Amino acid sequence: MNETSDPDDDAGVFRALADPTRRQILEDLRGGGELAAGEIAGRFPISAPSISRHLGVLKGAGLVAERRDGNRILYSLVEDRLATSVGRFLSAVCPEQIVLRHTKWRTGPGRDARVREENA
Repeated sequence: MNETSDPDDDAGVFRALADPTRRQILEDLRGGGELAAGEIAGRFPISAPSISRHLGVLKGAGLVAERRDGNRILYSLVEDRLATSVGRFLSAVCPEQIVLRHTKWRTGPGRDARVREENA
């Protein structure tokens, strides 16, 4: 079974997210910005070729971007891809929760009272 997919295929995103190592790579990229493949591999107790395979799955799903810097390959998180895919799924499964979360994120201090009022 080929785990890479077209970046427009949301199923590929969820296949990529199914593995805890790949989820940790995404978290590391979010916290660390751009990381070299060797830096990423050094954070895990598995072989560098295994990490390369995981990075390939993430790239195939459109969740990471890569660029060359001399002899290094640098990886970065494609945040919009992840947010769009997960958001599309959540809006289909529980649309009222998306509205509630969006309202909470946008209202700032005292938001919970306003959200309760809006949903009463």
